[in-house]
Amino acid sequence: MKLLLPYRLLKHLHSEMRRAKRREIGGLLLGEHVGDDTFRLVDVTVQRSGGSSAHFLRDPAEHQPQLDEFFARTGADFTRYNYLGEWHSHPSFEPLPSLQDVDTMQGIVESAAVGVNFAVLIIARVGLIGKIQLSGTLFRPSWRPEGVQIVVESEPRSKHPIQVIVRWVKSLISG
Repeated sequence: MKLLLPYRLLKHLHSEMRRAKRREIGGLLLGEHVGDDTFRLVDVTVQRSGGSSAHFLRDPAEHQPQLDEFFARTGADFTRYNYLGEWHSHPSFEPLPSLQDVDTMQGIVESAAVGVNFAVLIIARVGLIGKIQLSGTLFRPSWRPEGVQIVVESEPRSKHPIQVIVRWVKSLISG
């Protein structure tokens, strides 16, 4: 799977993570299906509460208004625009899914109440020199997690570009 990440959303995540400092934050990934196995992030939600230096717990009720607004804005065209997954920060750890992250995401995709075919998890971190480090993992019911190719859609002529390091997760999860 390929996930296109617009530079404006990368800047937004960078700003939110710098604001949160050593506290984990997170939210939803909302996107558009643009072709075969390719999706573009259209929006992300941000939850600033519920995190500590080593843990983040998403509150679904906090994201519902933004999710409803996203679906209204996109004409409730669920085959093209939909929930793609989750993101959260790991300010104190490598930006890789923990075993708890894997269990949580697998539970989401296997829940009949949620009703999704897949979910992506992005783990993000601002490194010591300001570079954003990202990993992307794809979860599907009854499948092993696999890496997601994240492609940052750059903004031309940015005065202060954010440098990004994307980690390939496949080899770190499979075993």
